[in-house]
Amino acid sequence: MFEQKSYKKYVLLFFTFIFIICLQGNHLEQVKGSEDIDIKKNIGEKVEQIGKGNGYIRKLSLQKPPLRDKALKQKLDDVLADERLEGVSIGVSVQKAQDAEKIYNYHGNHHLHPASNMKLLTGAAALDVLGPDYQFPTELVTDGKLKGSVLQGDLFLISKGNPTLLKKDLDQFAKKLKEKGIQKINGNLIGDDSWYDNIRYSQDLNWSDEYNYTGAPVSALTLSPDEDYDTSSVIVEVFPGEKQDAPPTVKLTPETSIMKITNKAKTVEANTNHSITVERQHGENHLLIEGEIPLQAKQTKVWRSVEDPTIYTLDIFKQSLEEHGIQIIGKSKIQRGKAPKKTTLLTSKQSIPLKEIMIPFMKLSNNGIGEMLVKEMGQVAHGEGSWEKGLEVMEEKAVEFGMDEDHILLRDGSGMSHKNIVTADSLTQLLYEVQDETWFPIFENAQPIAGEPERMVGGSLRFRMTEEPVKGNVKAKTGSLTGVNTLSGYVTSRDGEKMIFSILFNNQIGSTLTDIQDEIVTILAEHEFK
Repeated sequence: MFEQKSYKKYVLLFFTFIFIICLQGNHLEQVKGSEDIDIKKNIGEKVEQIGKGNGYIRKLSLQKPPLRDKALKQKLDDVLADERLEGVSIGVSVQKAQDAEKIYNYHGNHHLHPASNMKLLTGAAALDVLGPDYQFPTELVTDGKLKGSVLQGDLFLISKGNPTLLKKDLDQFAKKLKEKGIQKINGNLIGDDSWYDNIRYSQDLNWSDEYNYTGAPVSALTLSPDEDYDTSSVIVEVFPGEKQDAPPTVKLTPETSIMKITNKAKTVEANTNHSITVERQHGENHLLIEGEIPLQAKQTKVWRSVEDPTIYTLDIFKQSLEEHGIQIIGKSKIQRGKAPKKTTLLTSKQSIPLKEIMIPFMKLSNNGIGEMLVKEMGQVAHGEGSWEKGLEVMEEKAVEFGMDEDHILLRDGSGMSHKNIVTADSLTQLLYEVQDETWFPIFENAQPIAGEPERMVGGSLRFRMTEEPVKGNVKAKTGSLTGVNTLSGYVTSRDGEKMIFSILFNNQIGSTLTDIQDEIVTILAEHEFK
């Protein structure tokens, strides 16, 4: 009797279970195209969809969520088990680009420093607020009159945040003045940088970074030494002297009289150690060059910031005027000031459009451009070219792009601040949302492309992931600070599934661990979903 009752009990339980499954199946048929998330959570099974006519036949297989491919998860888990990551703060988030389906997640919600991955948000916000065709003007105006060949009055050089101004542009300005018959200027040479505020450094920049071009001061009137557009900087080259013990030769590009040079270096015999250092003294336009350079050695070449970008630009412009035979006479001064409302426009220059500026900004991780874009957004949106107002705009755009405002902290536009906070999940969400924007092709094309040797193509990834299947396949922004390495972007799997990933490493000591990031992305590129 006991056995018979037990038998009936188990039969009843069996049919009850079948009934529940049928109900679940009916529900699935009614919600066509749903993601089945709740059902998978309830019964712990993977639901596979097989298209048939206008409906679906659903096949149940005993696999546990959230990942469809446990082999992929295991491979990525194994990479993150590397002993070099012991003590390192890690955030990894991977999702499909088509529908944001989660592929892999490891502490994707942890608060971490993005380094230059911050530029992803800055670039997206700038394209959205300013537009791809936005240009930054530079104007030359006067409050005086031309009497014969003499301009009687002050000459104002006004720039509204042009990060692409070069010496050749100032040469062109001088040429235009010459064509107007101006041979002498009896007045001051004044730089108007009032489009932005007078705060030159972002709030968290280390003073020890100020001498380097990556931490250069920000001004609405500034100059770059070449078409990398490293604003407010000069190129310093140190060549061996003609003989042993002779001082090395120092060359500045562009040449400027505002920079004092103290050369304590010396030339030593060939094939010995090369130990040249070039430091700008804190708070001064004073370069100190020390160390040794061997005979016949290749020159040392570095980029160093200038202390006052506005005066630096005016000094170079004065040279351009003199080179074109235009004299500044009387008791003229070079100074900062604001142009009066009533002036006469002499000539002007528009920057290249933002869609072209995005290339050096992203691919070369140009910090100066990043900070100028923040101030420009503040000026355009709120009438104030400041970090405060610009970051307000970025915060608004971050929320629009799906980033959780409770899990981000924005302190600058370049990522130089160690107080910026994001999550890997928030970056993948950003990269997912921007795909719907009309300017997305510009944004994606601006990312460094793995293994591509051209600087303006491969950028900061040109020496990484140089073999298939990742070469030319990975478009991603790199990031690096002391103790921080980040990589976020897009990669396509072997069977054509485009994915979005974000890999954030913080609090590391010693090596950069970029090889681990590259291994993760390579596994994604090699994977097959079908």
